[in-house]
Amino acid sequence: MPTLLHYRAWQGDFHSPWWSVWPIARVALGTLLRRKMFWTLYAFGLLLFLMFFFGTFLLAWAQSQLTVTNVQLGKMGDSQAMLGGIRRALSILNGSQATFQYFFSYQGGIVVVTLALVGSLLVGNDITFRSLVFYLAKPIHRWHYILGKCLAITIVVQMMTTLPALALFGQHAFDDFEYLTNANFFIDNDGQGPAGIPLLMAILAYGTLLSVFLSILLVATASWMRRTMPLIMVWMSLFFFLRMLANILVDGLKLDVHWRLFDLWNNLTLVGESFLGLDRGALVDPPQPQIWEAGLMLAGVCAICLIYLNHRTRGVEIVS
Repeated sequence: MPTLLHYRAWQGDFHSPWWSVWPIARVALGTLLRRKMFWTLYAFGLLLFLMFFFGTFLLAWAQSQLTVTNVQLGKMGDSQAMLGGIRRALSILNGSQATFQYFFSYQGGIVVVTLALVGSLLVGNDITFRSLVFYLAKPIHRWHYILGKCLAITIVVQMMTTLPALALFGQHAFDDFEYLTNANFFIDNDGQGPAGIPLLMAILAYGTLLSVFLSILLVATASWMRRTMPLIMVWMSLFFFLRMLANILVDGLKLDVHWRLFDLWNNLTLVGESFLGLDRGALVDPPQPQIWEAGLMLAGVCAICLIYLNHRTRGVEIVS
C-alpha cells in the first residue's frame, strides 16, 4: 500500500525536536531578508557605524590641518577652540570602553525602530493568519517555536549592534596590534579601562544582553498586539514613553531614584556599562539605581514575557 501511494521512507538520521529551532529561525529570517524595508533600515543603522569607523581619520586630518594653518573661523571661534573640540571627539573614538558604550547607546534608537516594524512580520502574522497552528501541529514543543523566533530576532540585533562593534574593534586592532594583545593598552597611555581580549569579551556580552532581552520582549509584544500599528505604538511606549515618565518622576518631581527602573533602555545601559568596566552612571545622567537592581528589573520583565508566551501558545487550538 505505501508503494502504491508513492510514499518514500525517510533516509536521513532522526534528530532531537530541539533541532527544529533553527529551521523556524531560518524561515523567519528568510521572510525578513526579502523585504526592502528591512535593508533600508539596516542601511540607516550602518550610517552611525560609518561615522565611528571613518570619524577617527576625518578628525585626525582636520586636527593636522588646523595645527598647520592655525586659521581663524570668525563666529565659530579660533582654531584653538576647534582643536579642543576635535581632541575631545578623538578621545571618544579612540576604541576605548567609552567608544563602544556610545556606539551601543546611539545605535539602540535605530534598533528599536527596526524591531518595531519587523515584529508583526516575524511573530504577529503567525497568530493572525493561524500559521502558529501549522508549527504546533508538528512534533515540536511550543518552546521550540518561541526559541526559533527569538533566535531570528537575536540574529537581527546582532547584525545591527555586535557585528559593527566587532568591526570597530578590528579597525583599532589593525591600526595598533598592541590594542589586541595588551589589556592595559589605555592604562599605559594615560587612559583607563581594559583593551584587548577583556574588551572584546565585554563587547560580546553587551551585544548578547541586548539581543536576548529585546528578542524576548519583542516576541511577547508582537504575540499580544499582532498588527503593525498597535505593535509600533506599544513598542515605542515601552522605551520612549517610559523613559520620559521616569525622567519626569526622578529629575522633575525629585522622587526616589528607583522610579528610573521603569526606563528599560536605561537599565540595559547600566548593565552594559558594567560589562565594559565603566563606573555606574558614567555616561548616563545621574542619579541612577544600583546595577544589580537594573539587572533584576530586566530579568523580571523577561520572566513575565516568557510566562505570557507560555500561556499564549498553550491556548492555541491545533484541531478545531
